[in-house]
Amino acid sequence: MSALPGSAEGTAVTGLDSSPVQAPPADLPPLTEQARLEAREIIARYPVPRSALLPMLHLVQSYQGYVTPEGVALCAEELGLTKAEVGAVATFYTMYKRRPTGRHLVSVCTNTLCAVLGGQRIFDAVAADLGVHHDETTDDGSITLEHAECLAACDYAPVVTVDYEFYDQQDVDSARQLVAALRRGEKPAPTRGAPLTDFRGISRQLAGFSQHADDAAARAAVDAVGELGPTLIGLRLAEHRGQSAPAMPGRDASAAGTADAPADAVRPSGRTGGSPDAEAADARVAAADTPAEKSGAAQAHPDAPEPSGRELADQDDGTATPAGTEPGTSGQGPAGGRSGGSRRVNEGRVTKGRINEGKATPKRKG
Repeated sequence: MSALPGSAEGTAVTGLDSSPVQAPPADLPPLTEQARLEAREIIARYPVPRSALLPMLHLVQSYQGYVTPEGVALCAEELGLTKAEVGAVATFYTMYKRRPTGRHLVSVCTNTLCAVLGGQRIFDAVAADLGVHHDETTDDGSITLEHAECLAACDYAPVVTVDYEFYDQQDVDSARQLVAALRRGEKPAPTRGAPLTDFRGISRQLAGFSQHADDAAARAAVDAVGELGPTLIGLRLAEHRGQSAPAMPGRDASAAGTADAPADAVRPSGRTGGSPDAEAADARVAAADTPAEKSGAAQAHPDAPEPSGRELADQDDGTATPAGTEPGTSGQGPAGGRSGGSRRVNEGRVTKGRINEGKATPKRKG
């Protein structure tokens, strides 16, 4: 049974599917031994095995189209984690899907700038054409639609992505045409970036494996031509108008050509008696040109005092108790009885008794 009946999240967290929220597709491919070997290859990339969990979840999606209970179990087994730990990650990030996903994932940005320029109208029109809404898949399994909070491309708004490839400066008509082409099995070229594949293919790429048939195809994807006009338009306008950014305060033009070379002022001299690190830090503070740079250099100085409250948090074991909060010093709990608790109890509740190990016991007569 699921930990959260009626929710895909519950099934993913527990990894149990004896009463599945949604029956797996009949054509759901199994996670083969090859998938397990690739999972171990991912684990070998990291000094701490559990760091491999994120790409392993993408690997599961590349085989089965979403993070299945079987996929949760595989990750847990290989990493020595519980299914709940794996499920907690799988349900936190929206790039991990908890129900079957279509051949393509269409994401429409409906956040701030995209929304102002028509993102919500695009989403509504596409949803009406497909007959689905957010996080739903068409009956033919071709498209899963979702709205996205941000696609990090505000200069290209409104933006739609298909399997995380960008289709920039969309409007209602162009987005509807894009979706119609996807349903026909076509793969329109993205505005920029690699050629379009499908959701399982890009999931494999995100897992750290090539989704392309050979090296030539992979190189072609990397070298794909992209339209960068909106990003570069400010630079091009400035060049056309002969404009440039003002020089940094305190810097002269003669120093501009040697900006990458370490300045003598930041090299330790060995003449002050301090450690090399302290000397170098002193020199960096002295060489700072702006108040912000000087403040940053001073805070990074090895002799700088720790910020308030930092020392305790940085202790190795992380379990030390701040002074004044040891059990009993607040007057609560068993230890409170051993540190002045008798007086407090006598004042309020027990008038004929004494405190022994935090408990009131009757006095002995005689």
